[in-house]
Formats: sequence, C-alpha cells, structure tokens
Amino acid sequence: MKKKMGPLMFFEYVLLFILAAMFIFPMLWMIVSAMKSNAEVYTNLSSFKAFLPSLNPANWFKTYQEVIERFSIWTYLLNSIFYGITFAAGSIFVNSLAGFAFAKINFTGKKVIFGFLLALLIIPMETVLIPQFTIVNALGLVNSRIAVILPAMASAFNIYLFRNFFIAIPEEIIESAKIDGANIVKIFFSIMLPMSKPAVATVGVLSFIGSWNDYIWPLMVLTDKSKFSMQVAITTINTTQPVYINQVMAVLTISTIPLIIIYIVAQKYILQGLGGSGTGIK
Repeated sequence: MKKKMGPLMFFEYVLLFILAAMFIFPMLWMIVSAMKSNAEVYTNLSSFKAFLPSLNPANWFKTYQEVIERFSIWTYLLNSIFYGITFAAGSIFVNSLAGFAFAKINFTGKKVIFGFLLALLIIPMETVLIPQFTIVNALGLVNSRIAVILPAMASAFNIYLFRNFFIAIPEEIIESAKIDGANIVKIFFSIMLPMSKPAVATVGVLSFIGSWNDYIWPLMVLTDKSKFSMQVAITTINTTQPVYINQVMAVLTISTIPLIIIYIVAQKYILQGLGGSGTGIK
C-alpha cells in the first residue's frame, strides 16, 4: 500500500533534495570546470554556465591531456592505488586477528585491554602524529613507502567492528570445527573470516578511502616526489606556477573517480557492516 504524499513527507523530500544538492553541486562544478578552458572557468563563474561544460567538445578532454603532460599524474595515481590496496589488505589482516582474539579467545586482562582500546577512539589522530613520526624516523623508515602504510594499519574502530561480527558467530560452529581437528589458525581463516564478509568489505573500503584521502601523514614522511600520493601531489600541482584552475579541477576529478567506483561496488557491504547486520550466517 502506497503512502499518501502528506505535508511531512513533502517536507522530507524537499530537505533531502537540498542536502543532495549541497553535495552534488560542488562536485558537478569541479567536473565541468575540468571540461573548459581556464578563461571560461572565470568568465562563467557568476552565472549558471558555471555548471555547464564548454560548448566546444574539443575542450572536454584537452585539460586532462595538458595536466598529464605537465605532471606525473599516472605515477601519483599508481602510488595512491598501491598505498590504498596494501593498506586495506593489511588493515583487514591485522584488525581481524585482533578482533578474533577479543571475541573468541580468553586471556588474562582481556577486558582491561579492550577498555583501553575503546578509550583510543576518543583520541584525535593528530595528537599522535609527532610521536608516530619519531618512531618511524628512529626505525629509519622516513621517505619509504612502508612508512606511509604501516603505522595506521591497526585501528581501534576496525578491531571493534570485527569483534562485534565474530561475537555473533555461535560457539557451536567453532566447537564443531575443533572436534573435526581444525586448529585455531584454520578456524580463523576457513570459518570466521569468510563468515564476516560485510566486516571485511567495510574495513577494506574504509581503509582504502582513508589511505587515499590521507594528506598530512604522507606529506610528513615522504620527500621523494616519485613516491607522492595523489593528495600530496594535488598540493604540489596547486602551487606550481603557472596555476590553471581547470587543470586543478581535472586532477581533483581524477582523484575522486576511484572512490566513487569503489563505493558503488561495495555500498551493500558497507551498509551491512556499519549497520551491524549480517555475519555471513544464512
């Protein structure tokens, strides 16, 4: 039975439309600005034409060609993909192991350690950047790719997420596996991890996005431009004279496309993971 369009529902749709417009219009302006000449971007800035691409289709991809010729965009893009995939895989492995330990293994001080872990959720990441950099520098990892990936792999939130999924898996399944001769390692990789696909997908996607959008930490530990991620490279591009706004928008568009694709593909699992629904048990 369809609901009637009442005043309250109409207000909700209007509010949703306004919120959607607030997010969509800046992205739309970014995309179409990359499809114009630099002069057109400034000329159309104060009219509705700011949200329309160039009337000359020849200009639509010319900006991308120019910015690729000026800067090593493919290198920066591949670096970001490498950092994102490696960081996501490492985050899934490390945090799932910790979540499994807190959920299914009894050890001394588990509740106390888990309490400290939850307390870490309220500590801003920026407060640990200097100590983190000091440790990385002491290990001789500065200006290496591993320095970008390794320090933030373990996450209190991701451990908590995996723990909740593992707790929902009945103990009877684990006991049955032990009776069949499975050890703790096989139980984890063959039973627990496959049954927590929403959590795996959620942690993987959020870790990839976090790595892709990270700016401060790669900027601190990297000095070699050939190792820069897209976010660090965007700052370089935005400060290299002459600065063309259409080229900046083209780079921003390139850096945004992978995130949109990933979210579209994995949104089902993200919603399940963050909503706490589903452990893979049918």
